[in-house]
Amino acid sequence: MSSESMIERAFFDRDAVTVARALIGVSVLVDGTGGIIVETEAYDPTDPASHAFNGPTARNTAMFGPHGHAYVYRSYGLHWCLNFVCLPGSAVLIRAIEPVAGLAVMAARRGVSDPRLLCAGPGRLCQALGVDRSFDGLPLDAPPFALSPGVALEVASGPRIGLTRGVETPWRFAARGSRFLSRAI
Repeated sequence: MSSESMIERAFFDRDAVTVARALIGVSVLVDGTGGIIVETEAYDPTDPASHAFNGPTARNTAMFGPHGHAYVYRSYGLHWCLNFVCLPGSAVLIRAIEPVAGLAVMAARRGVSDPRLLCAGPGRLCQALGVDRSFDGLPLDAPPFALSPGVALEVASGPRIGLTRGVETPWRFAARGSRFLSRAI
């Protein structure tokens, strides 16, 4: 893939809601494994559900760093979650991708063969792509990441998943009709 077809860091220099919607259909590869982003959630510093709501901490430092970098954290002490940093204090959680590249590698990492179960959900996605805390703060426009414009998909929106605060905020975006979502929208 030529550098002309790669998504530049400036793509992320916008509010998280705009970026979350724009990421649907984008191709994301991590060391050659990945696929098409089909589900995202937006978070900004005014959002009570955001890790940035109470300001910078050791855990969320990447959210307050430069846009176009990864923010990786562990959810409930169990699963890694991959986010793309936008404006300061805001990020987009990558909830699901349609797996396209490196399916055998992803299946081995996940211990499942059904492509629908490889990357449907942020924890599954990170396990399939081999993403962990060591990716926190890495730039998205350099290896191991490769993001490129993808396909135009019809985007649906609705409430985010698994929250206790800001539940009603319709900042979850998904490719309408995709069978690779973590949950139907």
